[in-house]
Amino acid sequence: MRLKIKSLVVALLLISTTAANASQDIQIYTTDNAKGTITGATIEKTFVDAGFTISGNRDMHIAFKSKFGQINNKMYHLFYLHKKDLVSELIKVSPKAALFAPLSMSIYMRKGSNDISISSLSIDGMAKITGISAKNKYMLEYSKLIESTIAKALPNAHLEKLAYKQQKAEGDLITSFTGEMEVEADELEDEVAGLEMELKSSLETVGFIIAGYNRLGDDLKENGYNKYDFFDAYSICKLSVIFEVSKKHPEAGALAPCTLYLYKEKGSDEVHLAFPSVYNWFSSLAIDDETSVKELKAAEQLVVDVVNEVIE
Repeated sequence: MRLKIKSLVVALLLISTTAANASQDIQIYTTDNAKGTITGATIEKTFVDAGFTISGNRDMHIAFKSKFGQINNKMYHLFYLHKKDLVSELIKVSPKAALFAPLSMSIYMRKGSNDISISSLSIDGMAKITGISAKNKYMLEYSKLIESTIAKALPNAHLEKLAYKQQKAEGDLITSFTGEMEVEADELEDEVAGLEMELKSSLETVGFIIAGYNRLGDDLKENGYNKYDFFDAYSICKLSVIFEVSKKHPEAGALAPCTLYLYKEKGSDEVHLAFPSVYNWFSSLAIDDETSVKELKAAEQLVVDVVNEVIE
């Protein structure tokens, strides 16, 4: 197999990103939890009952206490889930829909408060990143399902108005790589396994957690769609990033873990890899403090370096 970088493609999706008139990219639903009856487990069950597959529901306080010796919130979970039928339909529209495989959320309670919140990308946030119209019927169905499930998980919840204004994206929203794979059909499976093993190992070596994995190509085949030789998605997370950013923005779990996907279409020698850039964080969360910006940019550069090294 010969896999080499052909071009680094970065696309600033031409969706409105101006702060003055944009809808919220991040939606935060909040309700009272003084009795403590709403937990990560009860929220997870509600989503399972709604047909979601849970990729992870991690109590981040365990990791934060172990690595940093402190916590930022009263409760903090990174919750990520997959709705393979709807995501499969959206991938048919654009492979960028794989960025929702899984979809990330945060479940949190701030110190000194009895309120519990769930944050997730809004339909406008999903459209902004992928370029898929917010009027697409599967986008609408997915968004409505998310909102109705959150409503069941958080009785009497209200949608919070963000305390900050979204910013215009000053950089590319998706970082994409296109490489060339030359391999015989009977060798494809082994070559892909080797490529992905090296990718995972290299990411872990530089401090990333591989938080989840979805074989989207298998989901598509179950749906009668055979366009791809393979299509896989990895959830990746840098602990230091979410620890730092969640101090001021616990809702940042709507963007973490992020998804790195890779695929090859049948009949093509090209392999495509992509992940959402840090400019989603800067734009949607209005992050501008020096420490968070430094952590985010450093983490992104590590991913870029790893991908370049793996496909060199």
